[in-house]
Amino acid sequence: MPTPLREDAFRIWNTGVDSVRARQLVASSIQCNQKQLIIGQSTFDAADFDRVIVVGGGKAGTAMAEGLMDRIGHWRPTHGWLNVPEGTEKDLGPIRTHPARPSGLNEPTPAGVEGSLKILDLVSNATPRDLCIALISGGGSALMPAPIPSITLEDKIRLTRFLSSAGADIIELNTVRKHLSVLKGGGLLRACNAKKLITLILSDVLGDPLDQIASGPTVVDTTTFQDVEEVLQKYDPQKCLPERIYQAIALQKQANLPPPHHEQTNTPDRIPTNETVVIGNNLTAVLSAETEALKLGYATQAKSSTSSEGTAEEVGKELAEIAIGQVRNDFPRKKSILFDQPSPPDCSDHEENQRCSLISGGEPTVVLCPSDQRGLGGRNQQVILAAYLRLLEAGLSESDWSRICILSGGTDGEDGPTNAAGAILDHHVHQKALVSKLDPADYLLRNDAYHFFQHSDGLLLTGPTGTNVCDVRVMLIDSKPTSQ
Repeated sequence: MPTPLREDAFRIWNTGVDSVRARQLVASSIQCNQKQLIIGQSTFDAADFDRVIVVGGGKAGTAMAEGLMDRIGHWRPTHGWLNVPEGTEKDLGPIRTHPARPSGLNEPTPAGVEGSLKILDLVSNATPRDLCIALISGGGSALMPAPIPSITLEDKIRLTRFLSSAGADIIELNTVRKHLSVLKGGGLLRACNAKKLITLILSDVLGDPLDQIASGPTVVDTTTFQDVEEVLQKYDPQKCLPERIYQAIALQKQANLPPPHHEQTNTPDRIPTNETVVIGNNLTAVLSAETEALKLGYATQAKSSTSSEGTAEEVGKELAEIAIGQVRNDFPRKKSILFDQPSPPDCSDHEENQRCSLISGGEPTVVLCPSDQRGLGGRNQQVILAAYLRLLEAGLSESDWSRICILSGGTDGEDGPTNAAGAILDHHVHQKALVSKLDPADYLLRNDAYHFFQHSDGLLLTGPTGTNVCDVRVMLIDSKPTSQ
C-alpha cells in the first residue's frame, strides 16, 4: 500500500513534469492571427510567406508539433518532418512524425538516417518565400543521425556506446558527434534555403548551451577539433574506436572545414536569419515541483544544476547523507554537490512537525561494467540504489526509515534502456528488499538496478511523457515517525 510520503513524492515530481509538457509550452510561446505570427522576438507577416516548413526531432517532437499546430492552424500552408521515438508518432496531417528508433533504444538507427535525409531535403529545397520552424528536444542527437560520408552508421553507434559506457557526459558525447555529422553542429542551418529559420527548444542539457542540445543542428558550433581530440584522449587513450573515426576528424582538422554539407546546401552568404527560443528546461520543472511541495506544507529547498553533477553513485550517496543528517539532526559541514548551502534545511528549525522537501535537478553519468556482467538499468535507478546502499550502512532504525522517501526520475519517462522513468525508495521498498533478500551492492555493481527495484516495488513507471528536460529528484523527510 502506498505510503503518504510516496504519494506526495509522486505528486511533487509529476507537477514538475506537467510544467514542461511540450504541447502547452509551444502553444504558449506563440501568438498568431491571420496577418501575423509572433514567436519569441520575431514577428512574421503572412504576406511575406507562401509556406511553413516544420522540421526537427527529439523525444518531445510529436507533442511540440501538436502545440505548434494548435496555434498556427491555417496561417499558411504547412508541411514538415520530425524524427521521434517509436510509439510517440501521431497522424498530424501535413507534418510527418517519423518513428526513428524503437522505444527504449537511445541510439542511431537506419530509420533515423532516412528521416534525417528527408529533413535535409526539405530545408535545402526551401525558398526565400518559406518560413522554416525547427522543433528540437532532448534525444535529438540519437534521433537525427546523418553520418559524414567517410564513416558508417555502425561507426557512430559504436562511438556512442563506447563513450557512454565509459562515463562521458552529454557535452563530451555531443562534442564528438557534431564533428562526424552532416546535420549536427549547425548542419541543418547551413543547409536551409528558407529566408528565415526559427528554432523552439525544449532543453535537456544543463545550463542550456544551444549548440549542445540535440547537438545543435540549427546553431553555429562552438566546439573545436581540439575539444574533440581531448574527449577521445580522455576516454579512448588506446584508440579502440574504429580508425575511420580518427581519420575523418584528422582530415577535417587538416582542411580546417566544418563537416561536409548536404549536396543541396546553400552558400555561406545565404544562411537564413535565425532565432532560437528555449521554451522550457530543467529549472522550469524544479521550480514547479518546489511550488507544489510548499503547497503540501513542506519546508523546501530546490536547485537545478547547470553543469555535470558527477556519477550516479556520487549523487545517490549525497542524497543518502542528507537524509541521514535530516533524521538524526546531524548535518555534514562539507559543501553539498547538489545544493549551494553547506547544509540543507533542518526540520528542527521549523515549527513542530514541519516536514522537509529537497528537490534537485540534473543528469549524472553512469560508468558501465563489462557487458557480459551487465544487467539492466538507468542513471536514475542507479542513483536511488546507491542511496539505498549508503542508508543501509548507516544502520537506521525502523522509525527512521518510515520518515524517508527519495524519488529520481527522467522527465521523459525513460531511464536508460528500460520502460521505467526511474525509481523510488521508501520504507515499503526497504521492507520488500529485506524480505526478498536482495543484495543492493551486487545489483549496483552489475548496473542491474532495474531488476532490484522490480523485485522491491520501487520502479517509477510513467510511459512517454511528451517532454524531456533531464532528471528531477524529490527527497521527503517527515519530522515525526509515521505508523506503517
